[in-house]
Amino acid sequence: QVQLVESGGGLVRPGGSLRLSCVVSGSIAIIHSMNWYRQAPGEQREVVATAASGGVTAVTDSVKGRFTISRDDAKNTVYLQMNSLKPEDTADYYCNVQGRSATWSAPNNYWGQGTQVTVSS
Repeated sequence: QVQLVESGGGLVRPGGSLRLSCVVSGSIAIIHSMNWYRQAPGEQREVVATAASGGVTAVTDSVKGRFTISRDDAKNTVYLQMNSLKPEDTADYYCNVQGRSATWSAPNNYWGQGTQVTVSS
């Protein structure tokens, strides 16, 4: 079993900051990419940021210059630093990990339960 536990969501005013964390635990032998998705009410889930093994990171255009993804492989943790938050950033944010439960197993997608971010004055 692989568990992803997110934390750090909440209510923040426009222009404020939040830092999301996602800790991965359980039977996972290899982590390829660690990612953040979000889903606003009535919208499809979209990728926000991705951090591949080896240090390559990327964020979607709508959050460039405001959000930063980072990962700590020693702690199996991925972070999303969100600055200059806007009302349109309001969504449920989900941690996603692509990895393998064993070195010989097929890759799998693992998801956290989500954490709510609300940006409102």
